[in-house]
Amino acid sequence: MQRTHLSLAIGLVFGMAFALPALAQSSADTPGQNAATPANAKQLEKVTVTARKREETLQDVPIAVTAFTAQSLEKQNVQNLADLQGKVPSLQIYAARGSNTTLTAYIRGVGQADPTWGFDPGVGIYLDDVYLARPQGAVLDVFDVSRIEVLRGPQGTLYGKNTIGGAIKYVSAPLPVKSEGSVEVTAGTHGEKDVKASLGGASADQVWRGRIAYASGHNDGFGKNVLTGSRNGNKNTNAARATVGFFPSNTFSMQLSVDGVRDNSNPRGAKMLTVNKLDPAYQPLASDFDTRSGFPQLNHTKLYGSALTMNWMASADWSLKSVTAVRGSSTDTNIDFDTLPEKIADVNAVYTDHQFSQELQANYDAGGSLHGVFGVYYFDGSANGHIHNIFLGSPPYSTLGLTQYGGTGGSMGTKSWAGYGDFTWDISPDWSLDVGLRYTHETKTALIQNYGYSDDTFTTPIATLADFSGSHATDNVSPKVSLDWSVSEQVKLYASYSEGFHSGGYNIRANCVAIPSSCRPIEDEKVQSYEVGSKMTFFDDRLMMNTAAFHNVYSDIQLSVFSSYTLPNGSQGFFGDFTNAGKGHIDGLEEEFAWKPSENWTFSGNVAWLHTKYTEYMSGGVNIADRQKFTNAPKWSGGLSLENTTPLSDGGSITARVNYTYQSMVYPETTLSPLIAQPAYGLWNAGVIWQIDQPWSLSLQGTNLANKSYRTTGYNVGALGIYTGFYGAPRMVTLSVKYQF
Repeated sequence: MQRTHLSLAIGLVFGMAFALPALAQSSADTPGQNAATPANAKQLEKVTVTARKREETLQDVPIAVTAFTAQSLEKQNVQNLADLQGKVPSLQIYAARGSNTTLTAYIRGVGQADPTWGFDPGVGIYLDDVYLARPQGAVLDVFDVSRIEVLRGPQGTLYGKNTIGGAIKYVSAPLPVKSEGSVEVTAGTHGEKDVKASLGGASADQVWRGRIAYASGHNDGFGKNVLTGSRNGNKNTNAARATVGFFPSNTFSMQLSVDGVRDNSNPRGAKMLTVNKLDPAYQPLASDFDTRSGFPQLNHTKLYGSALTMNWMASADWSLKSVTAVRGSSTDTNIDFDTLPEKIADVNAVYTDHQFSQELQANYDAGGSLHGVFGVYYFDGSANGHIHNIFLGSPPYSTLGLTQYGGTGGSMGTKSWAGYGDFTWDISPDWSLDVGLRYTHETKTALIQNYGYSDDTFTTPIATLADFSGSHATDNVSPKVSLDWSVSEQVKLYASYSEGFHSGGYNIRANCVAIPSSCRPIEDEKVQSYEVGSKMTFFDDRLMMNTAAFHNVYSDIQLSVFSSYTLPNGSQGFFGDFTNAGKGHIDGLEEEFAWKPSENWTFSGNVAWLHTKYTEYMSGGVNIADRQKFTNAPKWSGGLSLENTTPLSDGGSITARVNYTYQSMVYPETTLSPLIAQPAYGLWNAGVIWQIDQPWSLSLQGTNLANKSYRTTGYNVGALGIYTGFYGAPRMVTLSVKYQF
C-alpha cells in the first residue's frame, strides 16, 4: 500500500499546487467574469463531451477522459483508432497480431488480447452509442467524425459490462442543414493510396437531412513472403457510412444509419525471433516483416451495422432517447504461427457474430440542483466459428506419426439486460455529488465441440477433447460515487469510487481430457477503482492541466494462455487455455496538459505512470504471483507535441507539428517471454498542413520518422519452438490533398 498512498499523494499535491494560486486569482476577478467567457485565438479550444451521457465541457466533467475533435484528429494525423497510441494516458491500442483491423485495447493495464469468439473485449468500443461486441473490424477508420472520447477506468454504471478497463467512443459528424462535402486523396511511401469522401445536405425546410461517407485505404504492406513474392500485410480496406435524419420539429428527431467495413488485406508478417528447435534449418530473417510461409495468405473481415436513434424533448425538464441497433461481422483468416514453409503450426480460423441491442435513456435537467440520466439496456448476441489446426504436419514428424489435426468449434450466446441511473446533486455552487448504480443480469450459453481428426480434411474425428454445452448466469451491481469541489472557476477537484465487471463464460478451446479444469466456467473479473483528480485551467484558459491518480483492486483476472501437456506417444501437445489468475493491484498517476503561450503556438502532452502487481496467481496449487507481470502495462508512457499555426496574408494558414511518444518496457503476451517483450522506445512524428484557402488544403505527414523497429505483440508456443513478433509500421510519409465545400 505504500505505492498506493504515494500515488494518491502525488495527485493531491498536483491539484493543490495549482489550486492555491487559482484561489487567489479567483478572489481578484471582476463581478460577472466566469468560465463561460467566449474563447478567442489565444485560448485553448473548449471541447464538449458526453462521457456521462449528457453534454458537458471536458473541463467540467469529473472523469478521466481524453477527447479529440475532428480538427485535432486531422492535425495529429489520426487515421484509425490504433493511431491514438501515445496520445492518451495509459492507453495501449494496436491491430491484433496478423490483422489490420482486429483491435487490441488496454487501458490502465486492463483489456483482452484474445480475439476469438468466446472472449469479450475488456475495453468497450462504441460507435454512436452502440456497443461493438467483437474486436474484428474495430480498428475503425477515422472519417465522417465529430470527435473521439476515451474514458479511462471502469465505466460500469453508465456503460455496463465489458468496459472494465474503459471505453472508446467514436461519435460521427452531425447531419448538415445545408449542402456540404469533402474529398481527400492521399499518396505516400510503401504504395499508400487512400481516398476519403463525404456528401451531405438537407431539404429546404431542413426537415430531411442526410449524409454519405466513404473511406478506402490501400498500400503494399511492409514485407513479403520470400517464397511466393506476395506482400505481407498489404492494406486493402473499404468502409462506408450513410445516415438519413428526420427533424419534423425542435423537440423530435429520428436518424437511421448504416455502415460497413470490408478488409481484404493479407495477414501481416511475423518475424521469427529465434531458430525453431523443431525446424532448425531456417535462421531468422533480417527484415521485421518478411516471412517464408507455406500457408496461403488469407485474412478477410466484413463488419456491418445499422442503428435507429430517436430523440424527443418530452418537456422542458425531460429528454428521451432510444437507440436500436443490429450489428454483425465475419472473419476468415489463416495464421502461420511458425512463418516457415513446413507445417509446424498452421491454423485456419473462421468467426461470425450477430448482435441486437436496445437502449432507452431519460435525461432530467430542470435547471436546478438535481440532474442526471437513467435507462434500460438489452443485448442479445451470438458468436460462433471453427478453428482447424495442423501441428507437425511436415516430415520428419508426419512420417513418424506425430502430426496432430485439431478442430475447435462451437458457439457462444449472450443475453444481457441492465437498468442504470446516474444523478448529480449540486449541493452548493462549489460542491457536487454524483451517484450512480447499474444492475446487470447476463446469461452466456456455450456449445463447445473440440476434436482430434485423422487428417487435414477435418472430417473424421478420432478423439474427443471437449463436447458439451453449458450455461453461466451473472448478476452484477456496479456502483459509483463521486464528489467534486469547484475550488474556483479555474480549478475542479474530485474523488470517486467505482466498480466494473467483465463477464465470464467458457473457454471455446477447452480440452477436458488433458486439463479437466478448462471445461469449467470462467468467473467474472471485477475492478474496484479509487480515484482522485483535478481539472484546471489558468491564464485566461491558455493553460490546461488535468491530473488523475488511482488505485484499482483487480480480482478474478481473466487470462488467455497456452497450456502444454504430454501426449500418450510422448510428444508435446498444447492448447489455448483461459483461466482466472487471481488478484492484483494497479496504481497509477496520469497528467495531461495543453499550453497556448501565444496565438500561434500550442504545447501539449501527457504522461502516465503505472505500477501493477499480482497479489495472487495460483498455478498447480502454488501462488506464483511474485513471478508474474501484467501485460500491456508499461510503467512509463506518454507523449509531447509542439504545434505552430501561422496565418497567411491571403486568408490561409500553415500549421506545423512535431511530436514524440514514449513508453518503457512492455510485455505484450502472458508468457512474459524476454524475446517478445518490447524494451523502452520512442517514436518521432511530424506534419505540415497548408490551408491554401477556404476549400483547399495540403497535408504532409510523417510517422516513425527515425524508422524505429518495435514489437506490438507476438506468439510464444514453446512446445512447438515458436517465438515470433509482430512489429509496428516503419517510417511512413504521406501527402494529402483535400477539397471541402
